[in-house]
Amino acid sequence: MNILLVGSGGREHALAWKIAASPLCSRLVIAPGNPGMAELGELRAVKAVDVPGLVALAQEIAADLVVIGPETTVEAGLADALAAIAVPCFGPVAQAGQLESSKAFTKAFTDRHDLPTSAYAVYEDAAAAKAGLSAFQPPYVIKADGLAAGKGVVIAQDLATAEAAIDDTIGGRFGAAGARVVIEEFLEGEIGSLFALCDGKTAMVFGGAQDHKRAYDGEQGPNTGGMGTYSPAPIFTPDLIDETRERLAERAFDGIAAEGAPYQGVLFVELMATKDGPKLVEFNVRFGDPECQVLMLRLESDLVPYLLACATGTLAELPPPVWRDEAAICVVIAAEGYPDAPKIGAVITGAEQDFGDDVVVFHAGTARDADGTLRASGGRVLNVCARAATLREARDKAYGAVAKIDLPGGFHRSDIGWRVLG
Repeated sequence: MNILLVGSGGREHALAWKIAASPLCSRLVIAPGNPGMAELGELRAVKAVDVPGLVALAQEIAADLVVIGPETTVEAGLADALAAIAVPCFGPVAQAGQLESSKAFTKAFTDRHDLPTSAYAVYEDAAAAKAGLSAFQPPYVIKADGLAAGKGVVIAQDLATAEAAIDDTIGGRFGAAGARVVIEEFLEGEIGSLFALCDGKTAMVFGGAQDHKRAYDGEQGPNTGGMGTYSPAPIFTPDLIDETRERLAERAFDGIAAEGAPYQGVLFVELMATKDGPKLVEFNVRFGDPECQVLMLRLESDLVPYLLACATGTLAELPPPVWRDEAAICVVIAAEGYPDAPKIGAVITGAEQDFGDDVVVFHAGTARDADGTLRASGGRVLNVCARAATLREARDKAYGAVAKIDLPGGFHRSDIGWRVLG
């Protein structure tokens, strides 16, 4: 099969790593990719939101399958354009992509289809939003409506901080993504990430993980796109998985199909396990980042048949995936100043050495000079991942590798997995 993978981050590097290992993949083209992916496939300098360019590339290579990595590509409508020329695509159409691209859409969707979630209100005017805070209790959850790379959420402990977050959001910090603000009830419980595949008709659970969103140890600092993750997560008991599948994932798939946009791809259900059962925090219409990295390390099955089945409506023909009886962990190394103002250009050393069995370094925000020098080019720079028989062993392997990598000014959390390991 000729496969086109779209994206350039750590999630896409992990997908490329797993796709390239499939005996079904004869040619892998990655657009635009990153330096770490160069040994896995052919890199093409087509941006992830350049829909005409990506369609032309899919036609050029006679792609049997296109795999969408980032949410921005979904929002841009690549799946719609590929459907028009009958190229199978793993990734939902833009209408279904609103489950991530608009939090206001998703909240209204949960009302229409009876998905359990938090109380909320949506505003376009800062003064009205501030007045609306009186209907909520602290801590206040303030979210930009649109895509903000995981940074558009503020959990404010007091009224002044909440009001400042509203001004910041509607005032333009996130551009058009902040034109509307969503205020939500704060949910008490433990958070988790569960993934489900769908081919437009059939749904299948596809692993779970727990993420660490805050920038610093002890869940301190601003929200980020994710500073590390691990899988399996003890929070996902069989009962919680079944409840989440039935009450959130399957209702979402049924609801979006009823609204005219059958879902083909992976749905990332971020949930809060509350005393009243799982409640939706938010949906993402792609694999998580860095959750995807640990899932790919643990996945024993060939990934490609599942991607193709989602794209072609044949998921019912496949058995559930087989997972390694091992734990996996991912530690993100971020650039100085991340998430607000990451400094790019620092030289990275030590990232491409052999760290031994079951340790993989996925590139996230890197670039290579003409002379081969590797540099930081984004906020989250590297994902250092490891798997082992236990989470503690995997953690030790990952942090052992982190200690051998140098990124001047860079930082990482030292407590990934604390919910399990302390």
